[in-house]
Amino acid sequence: MTNLHDTLHQHVSSGSVPGAVGLVARGDRIEVQPVGFVDVDGTSPMARDSIFRIASVTKPMVAAAVMMLIEDGRIAPDDPVGQWLPELASPNVVRAPFAPIDDVVPATRPITVSDLLSSKAGYGFPSDFSLPALAPLISELKQGPPQPQLVPAPDEWMATLSRIPLLHQPGEAWLYNIASDIQGVLIARVTGRPLPDFLAERLFEPLGMVDTAFAVPADKLDRFTSYYRTGPKVGLELVDAPDGQWSKPPAFPSGAGGLVSTADDCRAFYGMLLAEGTAAGRQLLSPGSVRLMTTNHLTPSQREESGLFLEGMGWGYGGSVDVEPTEPWNVPGRYGWVGGTGTAAYITPSTGTLTVLLSQVEMAGPSFPAVMRDFWRYAAGV
Repeated sequence: MTNLHDTLHQHVSSGSVPGAVGLVARGDRIEVQPVGFVDVDGTSPMARDSIFRIASVTKPMVAAAVMMLIEDGRIAPDDPVGQWLPELASPNVVRAPFAPIDDVVPATRPITVSDLLSSKAGYGFPSDFSLPALAPLISELKQGPPQPQLVPAPDEWMATLSRIPLLHQPGEAWLYNIASDIQGVLIARVTGRPLPDFLAERLFEPLGMVDTAFAVPADKLDRFTSYYRTGPKVGLELVDAPDGQWSKPPAFPSGAGGLVSTADDCRAFYGMLLAEGTAAGRQLLSPGSVRLMTTNHLTPSQREESGLFLEGMGWGYGGSVDVEPTEPWNVPGRYGWVGGTGTAAYITPSTGTLTVLLSQVEMAGPSFPAVMRDFWRYAAGV
């Protein structure tokens, strides 16, 4: 079987990624392999503690924080979110998904906490990006590839969101991304604290996630990787340098994709989920909450309507859940998600396996890049 170094290095050698860090944990055995460089110029070698923009790998962490508030008794799954997010107390819905943005009807019921957790609140991206109601999500709310310094502060962001109709009635359909951003605002409103502070106290500090935050401080920028996309011509074009958009705290800390992290920090969080909420002798989440996060909450028709987003997968809270094996690594119950910046983290409870892959090239769409597929194939032993 090819080793982890060779599995990743072939993609560095081909030029598809400047570097990557792969981590595979099976019980007490942890294999970590950094390969390549932090940028295309080869400024310094990739290291185990290199810091990456993890994008949507943020989502499960924010969902876990919402579950903590539920366990604290501060909120309940069936609570309408309008009591904390009055901007969403009486939303309108486009009459049909393809209807003009001003052809609306009232929502038939309130948006609930569980709607946000399961990404069925009515806001977000379907498989068809041409629908009229999606345009303001991209242009005004900056949904899409993370760009933290361009997004307005939470109150302004929510005021703008309140003027945009839902694409579907609450609870009707799974839609991607925006529900996790709303979860982040909900946490801040319920606790009266900024989202970064709550996550640091309840998740990152107890788990020893010392490099996970919404910005990289100056004394860590030497470990921060550059971020690229595949350009229209041959080669990679720079999207963000270490001293760019993540070098200072954003006005809007995105619960959908704003965090930076390392392979070991991601292992700490996902290891807690794999251990049914326990880490370092502390119960951070109850086993029941972890099961809710890692259980599919979508109907077969909702999964089918998601298109390429969830091929062979369902959705738990904050991440996907494998339902129908379509590849050797798609083991039923496998939970986690990918980040559009080239990152991925998953647990497979049935085998006790945890995988983290961090790279720095933007995904071109919902299809997984070759480096991810080869990494998962290696981790699955096929």
